[in-house]
Amino acid sequence: MTSVHQVRLLLVNTGSSSVKLAVWRDGRIVSSRRASRDAVVDLAEFVAPHGAIDAVVHRVVHAGDVQRHAFFTPDVEAAVRDASPLAPLHNPAALRYLAAARIAFGPNVPQLAAVDTAFFHDLPDHAATYALASELGPIRRYGFHGLAHSYMSRRARELPARPRRLVTLQLGAGCSATAILDGRALDTSMGFSPSEGLVMASRSGDVDPGLLIHLLRARGCSADQLDHWINQRGGLLGVCGHDAMPDVLRLAASGDGRAVLALELYCHRLRKIIGAYAAVLGGLDAVVFGGGVGENAAEIRERILGPLAWLGLELDRARNAASPVDRAITAPGSRASAWVVQVDEADEMARVATALLDV
Repeated sequence: MTSVHQVRLLLVNTGSSSVKLAVWRDGRIVSSRRASRDAVVDLAEFVAPHGAIDAVVHRVVHAGDVQRHAFFTPDVEAAVRDASPLAPLHNPAALRYLAAARIAFGPNVPQLAAVDTAFFHDLPDHAATYALASELGPIRRYGFHGLAHSYMSRRARELPARPRRLVTLQLGAGCSATAILDGRALDTSMGFSPSEGLVMASRSGDVDPGLLIHLLRARGCSADQLDHWINQRGGLLGVCGHDAMPDVLRLAASGDGRAVLALELYCHRLRKIIGAYAAVLGGLDAVVFGGGVGENAAEIRERILGPLAWLGLELDRARNAASPVDRAITAPGSRASAWVVQVDEADEMARVATALLDV
């Protein structure tokens, strides 16, 4: 049997703003590189110093109704391609790297799909369903950032408090929240596409469908234009002209009114969903922060948690300012705890590969 410590992998993690490449050997990353989504990378050259690999693992954000980790087959590849309009910042790049890996390593090296939606395949029907007519066909809420939420859930169960009722927050260029009970997702903020839910760097999150219909009818917007405004010119960027959280924080501190509003929108939406998910879970044991913003922006964590003492979350400002990894940032007597976890999607992808290769 192969173990996560023995398998040799090339990990290809296509995000909304960049692609992270890593060679995984002996249970850890031995080489890594971050590239732009449009960069041309010689994968064989990147891997060569570290010897042969057993497989290439691609993070797949959306594969439609293929909500499982899988070997890439023509059917799986077609599902990823068909779902590309719903994940336009991710899927085209993933397919391009899939083609490049096949050229670089040939047909004998398996190509594996670590599917983000797999963590949400068993969402309760009431959380996975939109209130739309059945004549429209099978339409569901898929959920995204599944690798990150799966990792945070698993890591939380290893923490001393062993919390059962979790709200996990993956806050980066894309942002999502998940309500998790005993390792199972009960609800999540992203839905049919990664555009739903929280305010993000360049994605709007929740928007009234009636507003979109108005833009189509009264403003003459095309579907492609709506896609642009929602996914590429929305969120922080749309409100204040900047999509990087350090820039938004700096501008807000200088008194820029649009940046102040952008932060208020961002944190308001997060506080609202934490409260909603506490209701879904029947209480709250812990909030777990991950992602580039969640792990590094102490001010954002304070803005989110500060007003939530009524939920039993008593922030320890000194702990929070120290940005501890895998440690609580709430006070020792807090009824619920909050943690900062360094999300390791590479570890999660390696676990996926190990399970598939052992089948």
